[in-house]
Amino acid sequence: MTSGHRESMKKRVREPMVEVRHSPVHGYGVFAVRRIRKGTTIMEYLGDRVSHEEADSRYEHKDANDNHTFLFTVDSKTVIDGGVGGNDARFINHGCDPNCASASHNKRIFVEAVRTIQPGEELAYDYQIQRDPEDPPNVDEIFACRCGAVKCRGTMLAPRKKPRTKKSKPKAAAAKNKAAAQQKSPGHKKTAAKKKTAANKKSARRRSKGRTRRRGR
Repeated sequence: MTSGHRESMKKRVREPMVEVRHSPVHGYGVFAVRRIRKGTTIMEYLGDRVSHEEADSRYEHKDANDNHTFLFTVDSKTVIDGGVGGNDARFINHGCDPNCASASHNKRIFVEAVRTIQPGEELAYDYQIQRDPEDPPNVDEIFACRCGAVKCRGTMLAPRKKPRTKKSKPKAAAAKNKAAAQQKSPGHKKTAAKKKTAANKKSARRRSKGRTRRRGR
């Protein structure tokens, strides 16, 4: 192999897209090392794939006021625990005006750029952590957001659903809506001490951080 050929091959090897370092938002964060075009699949969210029951069991003794979570809900059966065998994706912070989104492909979770990201810019996606009936009154304070976006909603939790005016529905439609509501949406999952707040995680193709509640740093 000639020296010219070796040099040509070196040029084809692109530098990594991102790196992990301390974040002004929270703990560690993931930052672009080079320009990342809109639509680029940046990395897969990896970790131990377990059931929701196992995920809750692993973190049932965590302080209910602890908002750290590496859990990402794939569907009604599976949760990815990024704290066990995970990769750099677990360090991507929440943002209310994100430059990334989580996407589900064949039950695998990927982080994709929703706009072009410049070198040095921190990656973020909207966790939209699921709310639960058992949440304590200060749940929004526990999962407070510090992303600094102009339209920051102040919490990593999904927006509260506006109450709907009740209308009579055929029984078949009502049953269908109830079944849909019971399905787990992809996104981050929150897990707290079961005696105080038994909660779960989020994740998937939708733009919810796919995360569930409990994210160790």
